[in-house]
Amino acid sequence: MHAVIDDGKKRMAGALSSLTKEFSRLRTGRASVSLIEPIMAEYYGNPTPVGQIASLSVPDARTITIQPWDKAAFSAIEKAIMKSDLGLNPVNDGKLIRISIPPLTEERRKDLVKLAKKFTEDAKVAVRNVRRDLNEDLKKLLKDKTITEDEQHKLTDEVQKLTDETIKKCDQAFAGKEKEILEL
Repeated sequence: MHAVIDDGKKRMAGALSSLTKEFSRLRTGRASVSLIEPIMAEYYGNPTPVGQIASLSVPDARTITIQPWDKAAFSAIEKAIMKSDLGLNPVNDGKLIRISIPPLTEERRKDLVKLAKKFTEDAKVAVRNVRRDLNEDLKKLLKDKTITEDEQHKLTDEVQKLTDETIKKCDQAFAGKEKEILEL
């Protein structure tokens, strides 16, 4: 019985963590290493995430610095950043690669908020799908006479409460991201 609820908690938490991961990839006006980490650079013939071949840091709110551990990686990292759809221009001084994050236009901010809203809705749909699956599992347990009707109603209420809490967390995450995007 409780295995069903525990499974639901894990799956709903997964949907929420997936949402926060998507949010971390959204470019706001503020510098963040999560923008650069997933970019793949051609390193000795293999596509490698930039975060694995260099040290990434954010010295101020508008700058990302990349310090490759191998001199051979400089040009590969530069090319990969330029090819990415982030619209960033890396500056290489021989020791560091610096990226200045330009402020976002009002139109781009609105587009990013729409995208964040879409990610939030996708996460909510995933949470509701988990709820549906759990309720079907509970009905199956009732049909197999593993649980009583009273237990099924109690567990269904618990599933609904879990769903409501997770959706509320998704909305809170969206509100925080929206505020961050719209911040000048």
